[in-house]
Amino acid sequence: MWNQLSVPSGNLYAWDSKSTYIHDPSYFKSMTMSPLGPHGVKDAYCLLNFGDSITTDHISPAGSIHKDNPAARYLMERGVDRRDVNSYGSRHGNEEVMARSTVANIRIVNKLLGGEVGPKTIHISIGEKLSVFDASMRYKSEGHDTIILAGTEYGSGSSRDWAAKGPKLLDESSDSQEF
Repeated sequence: MWNQLSVPSGNLYAWDSKSTYIHDPSYFKSMTMSPLGPHGVKDAYCLLNFGDSITTDHISPAGSIHKDNPAARYLMERGVDRRDVNSYGSRHGNEEVMARSTVANIRIVNKLLGGEVGPKTIHISIGEKLSVFDASMRYKSEGHDTIILAGTEYGSGSSRDWAAKGPKLLDESSDSQEF
């Protein structure tokens, strides 16, 4: 049966633009052979303020996509039934889902929220509590840089490529900088 599958010819993968599981990642479209390098950050807002030991599990969770997560909203807006939203692992090939899931662990503690547990932050200039992705997008639309404050062992834990890519996607989304 495997050998009888229809396979498109050509040197490049023919991306299915309707798939919610995998699609052509945008970060390849702007990639150059020479990285752009760092740029200055001025008048930045703090997107997240963490303590020590923020692991890759906090940055890129591996469990079920929570129904209130921006990733779930994104999928349901594209016709995916709530029961089929599935897990971060199954949607791993969709950067749009994974960017919306960056720092989405339901047990994360952001000091900007005074010890409240959950994948939220405060949009400082308006005082509104939002998901990390939504706040990042709002800062970007307003033309603001953002920073993430984190202590020792930030990003430690089991290897997850989205734990590295996720903050970068937020960087591209809001010009965030990691220090």
